[in-house]
Amino acid sequence: MKVILLMAVTADGMIARDSMQLVDWTGKGDKKYFVHITREAGAMIMGSKTFDTIGKVLSGRKNIVLTRDKTRTSTDMNLIFTSQTPGGIVKDLQARGLESAALIGGSVVNTLFLKENLIDEIHVTIVPRLFGKGLSLFNESLDIRLELMDIGKIDKGHVLLKYRVEK
Repeated sequence: MKVILLMAVTADGMIARDSMQLVDWTGKGDKKYFVHITREAGAMIMGSKTFDTIGKVLSGRKNIVLTRDKTRTSTDMNLIFTSQTPGGIVKDLQARGLESAALIGGSVVNTLFLKENLIDEIHVTIVPRLFGKGLSLFNESLDIRLELMDIGKIDKGHVLLKYRVEK
């Protein structure tokens, strides 16, 4: 299964000012790309804080929410709360017949998946904004090599970088 980390970052590398910030600062082009990739993948994997900032199930794809809170449950077919390991989540999605998934954060969940060597590609939209302080893409020190696959402009001043994770 192919896992694509899909994130927007400010020019100073922040994914948000804090863990509860709405992602309302990325622009129309990034949002359109997000919808395209997540629908094409068929599943999105996120942490509970990311899900809470979105505030609803995004239609047309499975919404997988990684949480330690066992009281979180759902009757919606497209919303799954789980405390599985990243590897367990990937195996479960494969068993459901999915070939790819979009990992959409936050930094803790991104780090868990990268440490298990489960991220195949990283697609980062660089947004022309500065936060100065905030959350970065990962929450631990890492040393991972990437291979640049593509560079593109998706909005005025927005740059999309696509990397392959060297394994």
